Amino acid sequence: MNNKANPPVLEVLDYSLDYRTHAGPFSALRHINLEIARGEVLGLVGESGSGKTSLAWSIMRYLPGNAWEKTGAIRLSGEELLQKSEREMRAIRGGRMSMVFQDPSTSLNPTLSLGRQLSEVLVHHRGLTKRQAWAEAEARLAQVGLKTPAQMMHRMPHEASGGEKQRVVIATAFACDPELIIFDEPTTALDVITARQILDLLSELQAETGVAALYISHDLALVSRVARRVSVIYRGEIMESRDVESVFRRPEKDYTRNLIAAVPNPARRLAGPAPENTGRPLVEADKVTVQYGRSSFIGSLLGRQQDQVLGNNAVSLSIAPGEILGVVGESGSGKSTLAKALTGLNPFSGEVRFDGRTIRSPRDMDKAYRRDVQMIFQHPDASLNPRHRIAEILSRPLDLYGLVSGAAARNEKIGDLLEEVRLPRDYADRFPHQLSGGEKQRVAIARAFASRPRLVICDEITSALDVSVQASVVELLLELQRQTDTAYLFITHDLNLVRQIAHRIAVMYRGDLIEVVAADEIGSPERADYTRRLIDAVPTPPAVEAGS
Repeated sequence: MNNKANPPVLEVLDYSLDYRTHAGPFSALRHINLEIARGEVLGLVGESGSGKTSLAWSIMRYLPGNAWEKTGAIRLSGEELLQKSEREMRAIRGGRMSMVFQDPSTSLNPTLSLGRQLSEVLVHHRGLTKRQAWAEAEARLAQVGLKTPAQMMHRMPHEASGGEKQRVVIATAFACDPELIIFDEPTTALDVITARQILDLLSELQAETGVAALYISHDLALVSRVARRVSVIYRGEIMESRDVESVFRRPEKDYTRNLIAAVPNPARRLAGPAPENTGRPLVEADKVTVQYGRSSFIGSLLGRQQDQVLGNNAVSLSIAPGEILGVVGESGSGKSTLAKALTGLNPFSGEVRFDGRTIRSPRDMDKAYRRDVQMIFQHPDASLNPRHRIAEILSRPLDLYGLVSGAAARNEKIGDLLEEVRLPRDYADRFPHQLSGGEKQRVAIARAFASRPRLVICDEITSALDVSVQASVVELLLELQRQTDTAYLFITHDLNLVRQIAHRIAVMYRGDLIEVVAADEIGSPERADYTRRLIDAVPTPPAVEAGS
């Protein structure tokens, strides 16, 4: 690989990194060796905590004060970066190497227009005048596929969609024609169609510029699409590093095999058979419509009409007792809007019928309804009170619905709930920040099941988890569903996953319900055009050869 014809742009040689902590040194990276040539994309895959981001920070020289670089070298086109001063690195970052982060909202300054942020990079690193930089920035926005680059230059970050913001970040990363770009989970926060568009864009730009790229992800199917070689990292060590075909089809390490096995594959059905049609559905949504209004106080005084945006447009669907109904669609399709309408968090028109009872507004949702219908949110950090111990979080539904009496019975039930979601009973004394992302989501699941609901709405609950944690959470949900016969409304943008676990799948687009079909029929060529577009945008899961 390392030859004179194609010398490496990036070399990491025997690199080890520790973090100094109160409990002693923590080994984050151990004897890392990798290199990337010009025009090459190297994938770096591994679970959360494996050291992927620590390696990216080490290359970019963004390490915290407690970092201790024990051994090794990091070289950019032969230049040793470990010896560079911070002043020298400021000239290199953005100019000769750059980074695209997972969440574009955290990469952009919310107080500056998109155009100003991009043009400032060009002024600083390429020495352009402000006028030249503005014109070049507009051209760069056009290059990344933004339809109205001139208008986008004047927008603030909050006025752009997630996909648009990520395109601006990518334009900024490519603006100075760098030698190396590090992509750290650049599509994780995006829906499947937008992610596919971003991946296609990255491939086009990388082919045009010949930039070397390190693509970090926990999505093995995605990495198999964008990278030529892949390195698998586990607890700070590179387990194996070869071409993508060899690693994913003929893995040498058990860890790699387990990672691949955890990737959602629609060919492996996880859910049991669909429940028998017993007549009356558990839940029916009948022409449910949700409107979001946009108006200002001054506008109302002037008599201006309020602009209405349809979050849901006359959506009608049903869920049978014990059924798992998947809901898919890109961002803004109305999936979460429907979930919030069913839980009373959004006002709506139309009707919801629950076990034969008609509900026309959130006011009709009494304590019995709220006990029977529970919701698990995407980010447990946002749904668990950071000031409360797990015991207090789980005690709330027990007290609210009068499920236990007395402190001893409450503590016993809290322990039982934790064990149901495969957490130790002594986790009751912990705070949320003392738990991993997967453990926090298990606590959220325990809280939802505390009231023994008949319907649980899961809103993108695995999207922030790596593949192995996601697999364990999905397995837990299916086990609880088998034990309790609870129905699920499972909202996701991961079509591979929903095809594994759902009995039927509802497809939504811009507030409309496109179709509801059996899970095993979603890939049929007879499906709606939009459904086929969703299917086509999904990366194919890697498959291990028999005997490997």
